[in-house]
Amino acid sequence: MTLDSLLPSIRYCRLCAGTIPEPIRPVVQVHRDARILIAGQAPGRKVQASGIPFDDASGDRLRNWMGVDRDTFYDPTKIAILPMAFCYPGTGKSGDLAPPPRCAENWREKLLAELTNIQLTLVIGQYAMAWHLDETPATLTDTVKQWRDYAPEILPLPHPSPRNNIWMARNPWFAEDVLPELGHRVTQALTG
Repeated sequence: MTLDSLLPSIRYCRLCAGTIPEPIRPVVQVHRDARILIAGQAPGRKVQASGIPFDDASGDRLRNWMGVDRDTFYDPTKIAILPMAFCYPGTGKSGDLAPPPRCAENWREKLLAELTNIQLTLVIGQYAMAWHLDETPATLTDTVKQWRDYAPEILPLPHPSPRNNIWMARNPWFAEDVLPELGHRVTQALTG
């Protein structure tokens, strides 16, 4: 399957019908020329409503971390956004539910095979880390601390959600060490 045939199939995917909140609205951004891949978790409620990936406070923070404006971020020829699940999974006791695995099992390898120009993959959150990293340390914090082990093609990141403000405060090394490297790598990937 080519990207041109995959995208319409994804847009009309109903694999999770009956198990996630309606309406089902897969949210992805891909183009064969993309040089950066953002491998995230799953859309939140606001993103599900708008159909625009990272169209929320998490996206504002992520764009700030990356040092890119909205036009660059939403240019699919530059940045692909491929969450582990393409639809909002619903809410649990402590936030959004985990991404249903059937989405990644059915679509992820097919899509990644078409993204042959990726120079940098930003792996956001534990579910994306479990898929994209061969071996991950026991915790998300340990994985992000060992970011140099995945250089230069991959950079593991915590989720940019405001819910992670406490994590950010407890881990000042992230802003001091990782964010400058993130900005540098993003610039390199976008400029070639």
